[in-house]
Amino acid sequence: SDLSFGARLQNDNIFNGLYDTRARARLATTREDHIVETSGGVFVESATRWSEALRSVVGVRADRYRFDVRSDLAANSGRANDTQVSPSFSLVFAPLASTEFYLNYGHGFHSNDARGTVAAIDPKTMEAQERAPGLVRSRGMELGVRTEAIPKMQTAVSLYRLDFDSELTYIGDAGMTEAGDASRRVGIEFSNYWRVAKWLSVDFDAALARARSRNGDRIPGAVEGVGQLALTFDKLGPWSGALRLRYFGPRPLIEDDSVRSQASTTLNGRLGYKVGKDLQVELEAFNLSNRRDSAIDYYYASQLAGELSPRDDVHFHPIEPRSLRLTLTKTW
Repeated sequence: SDLSFGARLQNDNIFNGLYDTRARARLATTREDHIVETSGGVFVESATRWSEALRSVVGVRADRYRFDVRSDLAANSGRANDTQVSPSFSLVFAPLASTEFYLNYGHGFHSNDARGTVAAIDPKTMEAQERAPGLVRSRGMELGVRTEAIPKMQTAVSLYRLDFDSELTYIGDAGMTEAGDASRRVGIEFSNYWRVAKWLSVDFDAALARARSRNGDRIPGAVEGVGQLALTFDKLGPWSGALRLRYFGPRPLIEDDSVRSQASTTLNGRLGYKVGKDLQVELEAFNLSNRRDSAIDYYYASQLAGELSPRDDVHFHPIEPRSLRLTLTKTW
């Protein structure tokens, strides 16, 4: 048996604002906030090999978050705390040297927007709003198999279920999030790594998910399918590099699935050259095909100049256009 334990501490100091603008000139302030979020955690884990074919991992961790928000609206200022204890368990059975089956179960969490934990009113409408919990518990389980039965190839397939006590919905005009209903995701993941040659490898990953609120509604923004294909080369003298194709499938933008986002595909790459033992130059390229997809989509009401009243529509952030980054790395 191996016993591990540890601790973590993090502090984020954030100045955040949302403004009405025209041609990037500020016209009015919706909200301004100074947020200090401090989090800490401790964990302990025990890994035991019961036999050549059977091993287990049992662990538990405790996390505590402190939210301190100073808003331009006194009603949305304040402090909040939340604590979460998360157990986990894994069991791995390897009847063959090249293949193993595994079962994972554990609790986790996602932290909510710090502003929502103390806010009392909507800064846009000035209506009262319900405060959100700081931490939201999740429960996940996974059943899978990993194998290297085919030479030079590593393959993993798993079925999973993930439950959240609540989902977050983004409220664009107020610059805030709203805690919603509990949810469940059920899906399958596939991962494959193939070493084609000493200098070339191929990675392929794909996942499908069915995401629903516990009342049966769709979850706005929940991706239903993703995929990634990567070609990586190295050990070609001083040269190394990669090409990576990423796919994000369409997703519902409203609970009844009547409005959906488009899928997006991006191609990124990198090329590196080792000048010497301790010096390397690397050129990275993002969105090589210069696609005009959206990185994320929302569906809510807004009003443009010339419109008589607000109307529901899709709002999006575009992905970055084709761009390059040159990096020089020196090691000592």
